[in-house]
Amino acid sequence: MSSTASAQVGATPSLGKPTTKRIVSLDALRGFDMFWIVGMEGVIHALSTVLNYPLITQMDHVPWEGLHFYDFIFPLFVFIIGVSLVFSLSKTIENEGKESATIKVIRRGLILYVLGLIYYGGISQGIDKLRLVGVLQRLAICYTVAGLAFIWFKTRGRVITCATLLIGYWAVMTFLPVPGVGAGNFAEGKNLANYVDREFLPFRKWDGDHDPEGLLSNIPAIAQCILGLFAGLLLKSSKSSDQQKVRWLVVGGIGFVILGFLWGLQFPIIKKIWSSSYVLVTTGVSAMLLAIFYQIIDVWNHRKWATPFIWIGCNAITIYLVMALFDLGKLASRLIGGPITEWLDHRITAGFGHLLIELMVLMFGILLARFLYQRKVFLRV
Repeated sequence: MSSTASAQVGATPSLGKPTTKRIVSLDALRGFDMFWIVGMEGVIHALSTVLNYPLITQMDHVPWEGLHFYDFIFPLFVFIIGVSLVFSLSKTIENEGKESATIKVIRRGLILYVLGLIYYGGISQGIDKLRLVGVLQRLAICYTVAGLAFIWFKTRGRVITCATLLIGYWAVMTFLPVPGVGAGNFAEGKNLANYVDREFLPFRKWDGDHDPEGLLSNIPAIAQCILGLFAGLLLKSSKSSDQQKVRWLVVGGIGFVILGFLWGLQFPIIKKIWSSSYVLVTTGVSAMLLAIFYQIIDVWNHRKWATPFIWIGCNAITIYLVMALFDLGKLASRLIGGPITEWLDHRITAGFGHLLIELMVLMFGILLARFLYQRKVFLRV
């Protein structure tokens, strides 16, 4: 598997017109998603200081209920994994069979899960600091279950599974009472997902006694990955024209957003418990973004503007791990920090030196992605 199971029929990513069908827009969209994590988030934070304008609010997660721009980043990645699975697993099933594909999915999921444990420090600070859940762990769980659903279920089975996960999660969150609180309370610390973490999730939790990537909220996240499968099947289909595919993605995306906000009237849009309404809204936006990228890059063949995104997208997990293991901010500070930063802050405006440091961090991330891409180095697990 490439870093995020790139959608491909050909073997090697290419910026030119592919000789075999490849959804280049999927690499670009994945890279666009990672672009914010690689460094653009920090740039916006720094720019907010320079301009004295609260751009920063959209680069932070909503404390609890509602949506900011940054709340779309993680679910977009989950959705893209589902889309990519269609292309990577179809080839494996065709060449090696379902049993072999199953073994590969489970093995890859386990490796990705272990990488997640390492990402958060493993047991380096003691077993009590081990974080069993997290971003990569959730991606591993979603990848594994959605992959198995794609291998062994037909369309009907996938639809039933997805609907059962979303509606079932809503049902238990709404009707199953939390001891000492009651049923249907979605407030932080009082809802069922937080209670399950508090009682059954051992070791380190991100938010004290519960975790935003907790045990129960994996259920709707898996459903979101399965929804990505349907988008992937649409893109892979030879029965629909490119314009029909784009139209279905846009119309479906709008429909999901509307349904999500309507559902949110009863089951609020909350990222930290990955509510079913949150899944529908973010899936709808993800589908529309995929439609835009697909139209521009694969239909109109306008790709140069997306080159950095493609570099990043073809090695997304690699870049993500490197950014965690190596403090590029310290490296940037060694190059242009100290007296240079102070001089810039004094001569231009307060915060300008920090802005240049964040821009350099972003540049390091893009250059690393370019280096790996040009040498055809793609993480396989």
